[in-house]
Amino acid sequence: MFEDLRNAADRQRTARATRRLVLDCRRLLSEDGEMGGLGVAADVVQRLSELIAQPTLALEALDGLFDFLARDLNPDPAAVLRCAQAYAERADAASLQALQAAAEPPRQELFRRLNRIPGGTAAVLGLRRALLLRLRARPDLQVIEVDLLHLLGSWFNPGFLQMRRVDWNSPAQLLEKIIQHEAVHAIDGWDDLRRRLQPDRRCFAFFHPQLPAEPLIFVEVALVPDLPAGIAPLIDKTSTPLAAERFRTAAFYSISNCEPGLKGVSLGNFLIKTVAQQLQREVPRLRVFGTLSPIPGFASWLLKKPDLAALPGLKKGATAELQAAHDRLAKLCGGDLEALRSAATHQAMGPDEDAALQRLCTAYLACLAPTPAGDPVARFHLDNGARLERLNVRGNLSPAGLRQSFGMMVNYLYDLDKVEAHHTRFRQGEVVRSRAIGHPF
Repeated sequence: MFEDLRNAADRQRTARATRRLVLDCRRLLSEDGEMGGLGVAADVVQRLSELIAQPTLALEALDGLFDFLARDLNPDPAAVLRCAQAYAERADAASLQALQAAAEPPRQELFRRLNRIPGGTAAVLGLRRALLLRLRARPDLQVIEVDLLHLLGSWFNPGFLQMRRVDWNSPAQLLEKIIQHEAVHAIDGWDDLRRRLQPDRRCFAFFHPQLPAEPLIFVEVALVPDLPAGIAPLIDKTSTPLAAERFRTAAFYSISNCEPGLKGVSLGNFLIKTVAQQLQREVPRLRVFGTLSPIPGFASWLLKKPDLAALPGLKKGATAELQAAHDRLAKLCGGDLEALRSAATHQAMGPDEDAALQRLCTAYLACLAPTPAGDPVARFHLDNGARLERLNVRGNLSPAGLRQSFGMMVNYLYDLDKVEAHHTRFRQGEVVRSRAIGHPF
């Protein structure tokens, strides 16, 4: 009885919150001029922020807001058609401007007005975080997603962002966020973080002027003599920092996004290139810029028993070599490649098994990376203009590394003078790779 009454009260409260929020959004759009409705916009931002901070209440209330945004704030089809016909008849600036105004959904202007208010940028990001959680169940909300992604891509253009180095003297709140958001190699407390911020380790992050205390994305870099073949030495919190005169290579070993609301907004590629350029200025002795990267899709791909003959770009005879590599590993594993996720299996591997695993991983990266089925990390770096440089068997024998890639890691090389050319070739379907990677493709 009491539970039913409480649920009814919650539903009424949610309905009131939705009505007030929608009413304020309508009022905000009705105001004239850029300065019009600042007070209303502040009210909308406050209500929206409060809802986002209360997930249980926000779900239904934001669903009501999403219904309003998707249903009531679409362009008028008749007006768009009239303007399109006028532009087809006389393709001048005035008719084009009229067409653009008619075709733009009013919700874009709503988001822009919210963004002008202190706290508005954070509120819009929070709204998109909630929207992304609903899209699978509500594909009709995709029209809102298109508009938000379009606007956020402009608002978070790298030209507007600030890159800052994060070091041990950074505010404690920021350091806590680095620990919290590290998504590739978990940071095991403050001692681990302190080691990752020593002079031979660097951390850089992008910040937005409206969110000065919130890192959007950060990258961790190791300054070492050569491209590393394994992750363990780089994240060993008991290791001794290298002397500066030994720095020859900048190895990017982790990149983490902190803001889910910016999913699909390209920031990581600009961050890596900006960091590389800054390190080149700060440490002139650096000659090599590369990565030590995970291959998160490799194990699941191989366990699905892919049709090796169907891989795009194979040279004649390569299929037989790949099948022989697969058979050798299957024999080692007793017919079940799942055993490659065990450290004990790797202890039993010899040079022939290592070569077989390396060959299959090469096929996965070199053939599939330009396709939608490609490994996401490989697609990121290769599309960013890197070169597929070297594969490292047993580069990561942590539980996560064994699960994702049978312990394999890969180096991508960033030749700063050739990244644009490599990017172009990748977009044309070619994976630029070193001679060591070339066989058998």
